[in-house]
Amino acid sequence: MDKRIVFLGTAGGRIVVFKQIRASGGIWVTLNNINLHIDPGPGALIRALKSKANLDPEKLDAIILSHEHLDHSADVNVMIEAMTQGGFKPRGTLFATKTALEDDPVVLRYVRNYLNDIKIIEEGATFEFKGIKISTPVRNIHGQETYGIIIEADNLKIAYTSDTRFFEKMLDFYRGDILILNTLRLTKKHELDHLDVEDARIIISQTKPKLAILTHFGMTMVRAHPWEVAKKLQDELGTKVIAANDGMILNLDTELLNIDEKPKFNKF
Repeated sequence: MDKRIVFLGTAGGRIVVFKQIRASGGIWVTLNNINLHIDPGPGALIRALKSKANLDPEKLDAIILSHEHLDHSADVNVMIEAMTQGGFKPRGTLFATKTALEDDPVVLRYVRNYLNDIKIIEEGATFEFKGIKISTPVRNIHGQETYGIIIEADNLKIAYTSDTRFFEKMLDFYRGDILILNTLRLTKKHELDHLDVEDARIIISQTKPKLAILTHFGMTMVRAHPWEVAKKLQDELGTKVIAANDGMILNLDTELLNIDEKPKFNKF
């Protein structure tokens, strides 16, 4: 199976998510024939089943929750049910914060019994999972306990910021061949613990990924046309920058080998 990232949704913020102006199904990553679903928000199951990538929830190996906000976790229980055939075939691993399981749980207790394992993510945690290294190097600045995710396999490193306010320390940790930036806003709104385009510019210029991907768009980004914002950043920084589309399939072998080619956007 090809190495690939499938964007089952690119929505961020309440209006975009709950009006489904953009989808909010999270991100599906396949490496070494291992399938990971990151942040299955509202509609994750439907988006997976309708994807042109032929995604089969029963073949998921793990679900990763960066935090419990609903735009990142609303479909976690239904995805666990789908992954385990309603619990008749217990399997899979859940990576989640302690708060998502204990303080204000979003993962129902009965579905936890369907899983093979539950791993608690925290600052500095590293897991070896079926030949893939998964780490949560630093706690983000966000309204809930939140961590970005670093995934490494076959000399490929994917860094996903999840939701956070910009902080200098993140420049040391969110480095990879591919950098996925949750870029909610076009310009800064100081009371929100989210990245804006200027934050993305700083992070990309300092971490220098081979490919930077903007996603998790609020209304200011949707109205600004994210693909135009990404093109402007690319021209300014000299780094390949694209804006994710709902349903976009990124084949990592071809995209990384042909990094100067225009990415092919496949929709649902």
